Order: sequence, then C-alpha cells, then structure tokens
Amino acid sequence: MHIPLPPVALPAEVLALAQEYDEGRREAVAPRDAATVVLTRAGADGSAGPEVYLLSRHTTMAFAGGMAVFPGGGVDPRDAHEGVPWAGPSPASWAAQLGCEEIEARALVCAAVRETFEESGVLLAGPSASEVVTDVSGDDWEADRVALETRELSLTELLSRRGLVLRSDLLGAWAGWTTPAFEPRRYRTWFFVAALPAGQVTRDVSSESVSVQWMPASRAVELAEEGALALMPPTYLTCLDVARFRDPDALLAEAASRRIDMFTPRVEGEHLSLMPLHRSLLAARGRL
Repeated sequence: MHIPLPPVALPAEVLALAQEYDEGRREAVAPRDAATVVLTRAGADGSAGPEVYLLSRHTTMAFAGGMAVFPGGGVDPRDAHEGVPWAGPSPASWAAQLGCEEIEARALVCAAVRETFEESGVLLAGPSASEVVTDVSGDDWEADRVALETRELSLTELLSRRGLVLRSDLLGAWAGWTTPAFEPRRYRTWFFVAALPAGQVTRDVSSESVSVQWMPASRAVELAEEGALALMPPTYLTCLDVARFRDPDALLAEAASRRIDMFTPRVEGEHLSLMPLHRSLLAARGRL
C-alpha cells in the first residue's frame, strides 16, 4: 500500500474541502483524546539507533487500516479515575508538560500505560516506585490483558488487585498531533516514549494487528520512503525524529525537556503544514 509521505500534496477535491472548513462553511468533528507510545529498546547494532515496536493493523480497521503503528488508542473514561495507584511525576506535573488539565493528564498517562499493555503485553508498573514487574506473560496476566481490552476491567482495578503502582516515570512526553479538520474521524493524540523494561518481552497479542515487529526507527523511515512499509505521516515523522538519538536513555532525557504544543496540520499552498523540527529533518534528507 502506497501512503504519501510528508510533504503531503493534497488533491484538488481535498483542498476545496479544507477551504470550506477554514471559512467556517463546515463544522469539524470534535477530536477524541488518545495516547500512543513509542516503545523502544537498544538496537543490536549500536550505530543504528533505537529500535521501535510497530504493529501492522488489519486492513479492515476504520482508522489507519493496513498501517504500521505504535501501540495506542483512545482514552477510556475510567482512565481518569483518581484512585489509580501512582508513582512518579504527578498528574499535575504531567499536565504542565502535556499542556492540558490535570484530570486529562491523568487519563492520558493511564491510557498510555493501558494501551501499551493491551497491544504489546508490556506493563509499565511495579510493586513500588523503584521496581518494575518483570514477567507479565503468564496465563493469568493474559486473562487480565484481555479483560482490559474488552473493558471488563479498568487499569485502576488491575493495578489495585495486583498490588502494583503505575510507573509514570517510565514514560516521556514526545509530541502532540490532532487530525486535520477536514477528516471525518479525528483524534487529538499525545505521543509518549518508553523503554522496554528489563525482564519483559513484547508479545503479538493485539486483536487489532495482523503482525508486529521491532526495527530501528531509521530502518522504518527507509522502508516507508521505499514504499515497503505503510506509515501515516505522524508515525513516519516520529520515527525520523526518534532515529536522531543513540538509545532509549537519550530519548527519555530529551523527553524530559519537551513541552507539548498540540499540532494540527493545515493546508499551506497544496500541502499539509509541518512543524519546524520536521521541516528541518526532511530538508536534511533532501525531501523538501
């Protein structure tokens, strides 16, 4: 499947539609809050930079069908529960970094942890603020993962029953993307980064994917440019950004300094607009 990579040229009918939204002749659909996690690990070849975990979604999915994506999804209202066992930076601290209200920050961090477990089998939690659970691959854990996925169980209930705390310090804030106004299905998505915890392994468990794979972020960029890997523009640009760093520790150090301004692509001429950072990264690759 060929997906246009940035800078994305828009066909005439989409340009006309976008203009109608810009002029107020159409009302955009309200975006749904979502969180996605760039799960990383050190690459076997240290010179290739960090590896990222990608899931290839079923082609029948209503959103991003056939695309390779990071683990993630929409916020569940129960993700905002004040009783979630929590360790690490507080929801108030996250709100300042994510550029949102405290209740929304709590929900986003919980959604990031929950979706990562649902879609990769990796749980960013531990029995204390200084520990991470090491093996969550048994049948009992799988039953809990499925219960989360089907919404029979909330993250708060899972952690409380297991005697665990959510480790918010294992996440880093990375970027924020809102689907353009002219799209019929819209999300306001906060991107996080995380390192694969020692002792845990990813598992091909998501009901929304047909396959999963680890690869260097730099290789994902190359394959997308060759037309061999279908990435949505934000995923491609995130891989391009992540590939600049040597390992997960460097990514998390960078994330600690980031403050997220939600970015909504708009039409500039015949293309969708880009963040300044992404303009410079694409220019460096000779793509602008």
